[in-house]
Amino acid sequence: MRQVLRRYWIQAALIGVAVVWGATFIVVKDAVAAYPLYSFLTLRFGIAVVAFVAIFPRAFSKLDLSTVRVGLLAGAFLCAGYIFQTWGLQGTSASKAAFITGMFVVITPVMQAVLLRAVPRNATIIGVVLAVLGLWLLSGASAQGWNIGDTRVFLCAVAYSAHMIVLGGPGRRHDPLALTFVQLAATAVVCGAMALMLERPLLMPPTMQVWVALVITGVFASAVAFAVQTYAQRYIQPARTALILISEPAFGGLFGWIAGESLGLRGLSGAALILGGMVFAELVGAADAARSGVVLEPSLEGPSVPVMEDR
Repeated sequence: MRQVLRRYWIQAALIGVAVVWGATFIVVKDAVAAYPLYSFLTLRFGIAVVAFVAIFPRAFSKLDLSTVRVGLLAGAFLCAGYIFQTWGLQGTSASKAAFITGMFVVITPVMQAVLLRAVPRNATIIGVVLAVLGLWLLSGASAQGWNIGDTRVFLCAVAYSAHMIVLGGPGRRHDPLALTFVQLAATAVVCGAMALMLERPLLMPPTMQVWVALVITGVFASAVAFAVQTYAQRYIQPARTALILISEPAFGGLFGWIAGESLGLRGLSGAALILGGMVFAELVGAADAARSGVVLEPSLEGPSVPVMEDR
């Protein structure tokens, strides 16, 4: 009974993580409208690093030169993903950004097939087709159709896919906590350098709204959410974890709707197809792997769990 209750509590916590990550789209969109983009990301990841170290004080115990090298490579793609996503939010709606970002769940296996010559499963191919069709519908969801902001967010999804491939390749040979610390720190440093070169950072965020966004994204959407995911994957199968966290785009669309955004019938149909493609690729793909005897190893962020971490 105790194990059953613990599993329910863990699943509820993961749903909470998906809600927080979904909320960050509208929160970040409003924040970067009032505060420079790179300055915001610098403060966000600076806060995330401090919070992460507070939650995982032993993250340095297995930090070595090899881990730093792989962490910097993964961090480069992670940093690019955050920059494109945040930049894209300046030119598109939070609802569209949420669903386009979620495309990385189906972009990752396609990229693996091209780069690693690993043929994707039938379920993945069907999921990609559904998601691409949904993306086509979503691109015409507004009077402006596809815009530059959507393109930036799509590049974010591609960067997240490359990030997942690094984690699923050389990243699996390193301690996940140490690897994550390097990625978060690298993102904070790169964004800080960009802010110094391209912006005139304010000494302090100008409004309480920006501070709220920094706390939500830095502490709750990064450090705390990562801690919950780490703990959850000790007790829940990867496919179930991914299925819960894939609900992030749905929550992103919901919060966008609450904030006054509207996708229309065509946009909603496209969003539903993207979400359906992601769920189908994960749920059916995991079932096919289990039937064929392939073991999907639980890992901190592992390739079998393409979740949208640290949003």
